[in-house]
Amino acid sequence: MGRIIKIMSVFIFLAVFYGTIPVNAFLYHIGPGDLIEISVWKDETLSRELVVPPDGVISFPLVGDVNVNNMTVTGLRHEITRHISEYVPEAAVSVMLLEMRSLKAYVIGKVNNPGEFPIAMDTTVMQILAQAGGLNPYAAPGKIHVLRRKSIETVKIPFDYREVLKGENLEQNIILSRGDVIVVP
Repeated sequence: MGRIIKIMSVFIFLAVFYGTIPVNAFLYHIGPGDLIEISVWKDETLSRELVVPPDGVISFPLVGDVNVNNMTVTGLRHEITRHISEYVPEAAVSVMLLEMRSLKAYVIGKVNNPGEFPIAMDTTVMQILAQAGGLNPYAAPGKIHVLRRKSIETVKIPFDYREVLKGENLEQNIILSRGDVIVVP
């Protein structure tokens, strides 16, 4: 009976735990500045904590250089395992994201506390404006915009603070992406 209770509690924990994680959290892409740990079980010489450099290319023993830009943790584990298996058959590779330092957005202009802010996978424009201390009295709430880098171009996304505050046109309260800049004129 005790074993059944333990198994049921594990299932309940998993249901609650996975029910609270946004689906896109599993799609996190490693970025510059992130702290990762790569280890090979039973081989301390093949274990490293690495800060992803600005170019996104890390170096690992027996593997060489790996471009981790747009790579998930799972993808990096598969890539390291593929290369290491030539030298260490059946290697058990572990890759952990220790700190998400690359998920940042920026708020500039007429807010009470402009600057660089860490964001989560589901941070919205209103949430980051709250982190920035809100708009100051000289702000133009109807002329706010988000600058987002898409490939080689920058896209300007309009945001009307007053409308969202009233609960209107809520679709403009978008989820922010790495590197977004919120401009408050």
